[in-house]
Amino acid sequence: MLNTIDLNQRITDILQREQNPLNIEASSLDLKEHTMIKEILNEAESRMKGANRALEEDLSAIRTGRASPALVEKIHVEYFGTMTPLIQLASISVPEPRTLMIKPFDPKMIKGIEKAILASELGLTPNNDGKNIRLNLPVLTEERRRDLAKVVNHRVEDARVAARNVRRDVIKDMREYEKEKLISEDDLERAEDQLQKLTDKMIEEIDQIGERKHKEIMEV
Repeated sequence: MLNTIDLNQRITDILQREQNPLNIEASSLDLKEHTMIKEILNEAESRMKGANRALEEDLSAIRTGRASPALVEKIHVEYFGTMTPLIQLASISVPEPRTLMIKPFDPKMIKGIEKAILASELGLTPNNDGKNIRLNLPVLTEERRRDLAKVVNHRVEDARVAARNVRRDVIKDMREYEKEKLISEDDLERAEDQLQKLTDKMIEEIDQIGERKHKEIMEV
């Protein structure tokens, strides 16, 4: 004779079999859905962070009144027929707040490096002593600061758009998965909410990157 506890368990087992005739555990289905959503959101985060890093690198190459190796690191110099980033050809230091010192690993590259600097958009004139190249950064005029601020604003907005585009693409993919019954409607709603929070966080970081560059531009 079954006691009350055993009877309740039997009833529960019967109901579960009727709802799930193939006897597939709901938890395993949920786990599969959650794993898929986690992977989607991780990919979205990776793409957004990549865009933010690209923005930081882009803004680091905008010349302000402060010397920074990032201003010249990515200038491409012809080296044995191959365009090579300056950072691979020389050490770059900041001996003074408004001065860059470039020391080529091969002194014969001085002329080539100077040519590349003059051809860049930095607007700087290099000087060398036969071994090192010095770049002196002039104080920015007020007009130049305003122009640079506009450039920063434009690139920050481009980064915001990039983050929103990632969100749009991911939502499109997740809704397709929901139509194909790969994820549930509830999971889709939760994932969209998480994605919006992620997007808001990334855009906040983009704004902070822009604010730091604005501050750097306005320093006298």
